Amino acid sequence: MPRKTKDAPGRVTPKGGPAKRGGATARGGATTSGRYTPPIPAEYRSSPRWVPVLILTFFGLGILCILINYLPLHVLPGEPSNWYLFVGLGCIVAGFISATRYH
Repeated sequence: MPRKTKDAPGRVTPKGGPAKRGGATARGGATTSGRYTPPIPAEYRSSPRWVPVLILTFFGLGILCILINYLPLHVLPGEPSNWYLFVGLGCIVAGFISATRYH
């Protein structure tokens, strides 16, 4: 096999390689079989339309709950409490968690 120069694009080493004992391993230690894996269909790569709505709803409810706790409107029942802050922070955390699942 002729050696490629720096100017020639493409693979320098041959594809594949010598077989290792126990099979070739991919990243993470999983063994590769060398079989073709088809690409993931487009409908599984994108999230449904309700996911960004859910994210924004969680963020909005969390911020609104925290702000209303501090405003003197007395919309929430009882006196201002840390529980309303915990609920607001919980909604914001739920928004972040659902945002990590968005494609």
